[in-house]
Order: sequence, then C-alpha cells, then structure tokens
Amino acid sequence: MRTAHPTRPPPRAQPGRPLLSVEGAQVGYGGAADVVRGVSLDVRLGEIVALVGANGAGKTTLLRALARRLPLRRGRLSFDGDDATSWATDRAVARGISLVPEGRHVFAPLTVRENLELGAWNHRHAPSMRESFDDLVRLFPRLGERMKQPAGTLSGGEQQMLAIARALMARPALLLLDEPSLGIAPKLAEQLFEAIVTIARAGVTVLLVEQNTRLALAASARAYVLRDGRIALEGPSARLADDPDFRRAYFGT
Repeated sequence: MRTAHPTRPPPRAQPGRPLLSVEGAQVGYGGAADVVRGVSLDVRLGEIVALVGANGAGKTTLLRALARRLPLRRGRLSFDGDDATSWATDRAVARGISLVPEGRHVFAPLTVRENLELGAWNHRHAPSMRESFDDLVRLFPRLGERMKQPAGTLSGGEQQMLAIARALMARPALLLLDEPSLGIAPKLAEQLFEAIVTIARAGVTVLLVEQNTRLALAASARAYVLRDGRIALEGPSARLADDPDFRRAYFGT
C-alpha cells in the first residue's frame, strides 16, 4: 500500500517522535462551556494511538479540533514540527491530516468510485490516483466489487470501508478515525481493525476514537482515557487493558 503523497514531502518526524502534539487544548461549541478541558497528548510517527472514554467525554469534539473543523479556545497544536493551531481544514488535509467522521458521511447518491475520487481531490489528475485505487481495492476487496454502485446501497460495514478508503485517497500521514466499529456487526468490526493495523504498518499514523475498548486496546500501542473532557489515564495499551484503574478512569466508578 502506497502512502507517500506525489507532491507532499514525507514527514520530517522520526520514528518514535511526535507527529502530532496537543498542548492544553480547550474546545467548545458557541457560547457553551468547554467540552475539552486542557487536553495534552502526543501521537508518534508510525503509531496507532487509541482515545477511549464514555459517551460525552469529548472524544469526537477533540478529533474535530485536530482535523481543524473546530477552533481551539486555548492551547496549541503542532503537526510535524509546525504550529497547526490556526490552520484551516483544507490546509490540514493538504499537509496530511485526514478525518473519518463518526457516522461515515458517504455521499449516498454517488457511486463508490465517485466517492473515492472526491477523496483524491489533491492529486486526482496524477497517475498516483490509479495506484491509490489499486491499493485500496486490495485492502477492501468488497469495494472493488461495488465500484459502480451508489454508496447509499452499501451495508453499514461497507460504507465504513468506503469512508476509510476515501480518507486514504488523499494519502495522509495521519488518519483520524472516529468510532469505526459503530453500528457494525462484530465479525466485520474485527476485519476493519485488521485493515487499520495494515494501514499503520504501511506507514500511516493513526489516532483512533473507539467505544469498543477491546478492539481499540488490542490494535493500539498506547491509549489515552478521556473523562469529562480531561485525560484521566494514559499508558501502553497492553498494560491499561489489565489495569484496575482503567475502569475507574473510563466510567468514573
């Protein structure tokens, strides 16, 4: 699977060093109180990092801010050594950050192929787009069988594959995934997480928001537990899976 963008330089960050850094992020909506309250975290080049927590903890809000779809009220974002705090969404995508939102948001009337082409807006006329199609059909063979179908006719799991593939068409350095297993049958969710691991092994760094903590901790190297908009616990995923403090941090009990 090819991940290098045809016109974008590869990340300057070295393996084991942060590709994304968040310092004291505060995020909210309109005039309401902050939903994310002073969060700091790092995502290192080549990692899968899980961000877990109960409903309403602020996970989706934080991910939207990292994709530059919401502004920070306070704090700082750094991506590949550059200050990304004031970036617009299109600049974030052009620099290598792609978001797969909760709920998939595929364009239902458009075909699978047309959805994928929209994901490649930043290199759609380059020969590399054909390579991206080939790579993603190998990753998700079902999409190859359904290229001419309207996206709205796909199953929920197939739509999730399409949403991930569409984000990968931009050849991101960092993939932000929001609840990829939501509403999907357990067997298909397992297959999706196998694909996420394959994506990371190909060189894409992944920050993953996921309610299924078993899948999230099994796939990731490190994890952060978000509770009431704050980081309640962090550490290696394998250790957190067996940590008695994990449930307390997750549920507050």
